[in-house]
Amino acid sequence: MRIDAYTHFMPSRMFKLLVDSGYPDIGKRMREVPCIHDLEIRKKVVDTFPDYAQILSFAMPPLEVFTKGDAKAIEANARLINDELQELSEKNRDHFPGWVAQGALGAADVGVAEAKRAIANGALGVQIYTNVAGKPLDDPAFEPFFATMEQLDKPIWLHPARNAGFADYATETKSKYEIWWTFGWSYETGAAMARLVFSKIMDKYPKLKIITHHFGGIVPMLEGRIGPGWDQLGSRTSDEDLGALLGQLKKRPLDYFKHSFYADTATFSSRAGVDIGLSFYDHDKIVFASDCPFDPEKGTMYTRDAIRFLEDVNLPKAEKDAIWHGNLERITGTKLVK
Repeated sequence: MRIDAYTHFMPSRMFKLLVDSGYPDIGKRMREVPCIHDLEIRKKVVDTFPDYAQILSFAMPPLEVFTKGDAKAIEANARLINDELQELSEKNRDHFPGWVAQGALGAADVGVAEAKRAIANGALGVQIYTNVAGKPLDDPAFEPFFATMEQLDKPIWLHPARNAGFADYATETKSKYEIWWTFGWSYETGAAMARLVFSKIMDKYPKLKIITHHFGGIVPMLEGRIGPGWDQLGSRTSDEDLGALLGQLKKRPLDYFKHSFYADTATFSSRAGVDIGLSFYDHDKIVFASDCPFDPEKGTMYTRDAIRFLEDVNLPKAEKDAIWHGNLERITGTKLVK
């Protein structure tokens, strides 16, 4: 059985809010993908593939940005999303045997209350973004969330978040040509992982389970820079002693990236991306995913290719079954395959 660990769906009530708001850029993208909000179309996509089911999570935009930082609205929207995802999953277990709660890091209590409530209601874990309205995840304000997730022993789904407002050059005010998405999201993922490592969040909460989207973005292809390159941390910096920080970490920087994080197999139909991801991460830290439905073929292209690429890989059956569903079941503590 193939359990797709990272797919996106827009619950109807939240979708109406998005449409009524006229939210631009990524909001425009959401409105143009029918199977991200139409349940019957989405179920037909799932039925296209044998022995296949999906875990549902919210898509974009981040609630902290969508609500312009209104803490009460962030929490209310998260509850709206999570209650409907719970309902959809419970009524359609054959298609959607699990769901991921939407996090609310911009809420007054950093989303701790909503994370606890959603997980008590059956969520497999909680999705957050790589920054919170521009604030890095290692901001001390967000530490209670990470402490809570380690205590609850549930995984965090980490989704990149970047928009055209993140300029590519200091002389400009916006990112052009959708560079903010094509290259920016992959960079954003690696940057967030680095901040969690060097801020010592990963040391302080060593049992955290963080699933990075898109095979960790740029991380697998930069093994040399993360490894031998960051082994020389501080050699390029004169205004602070980063060499001392290097000595304070419990592991070599590369070891955190390779062994402490989890990653999914969603690569936008890139076979090379799958190959390098499989060669970089421990296979017990990899979960199968497709990023359905964001592709040019109404939700089927990425899924078809994600299945085919993994089927073609020469791995022992037990190891491949772990990627298909076993690893996700283990880290969520939930039986997903009948």
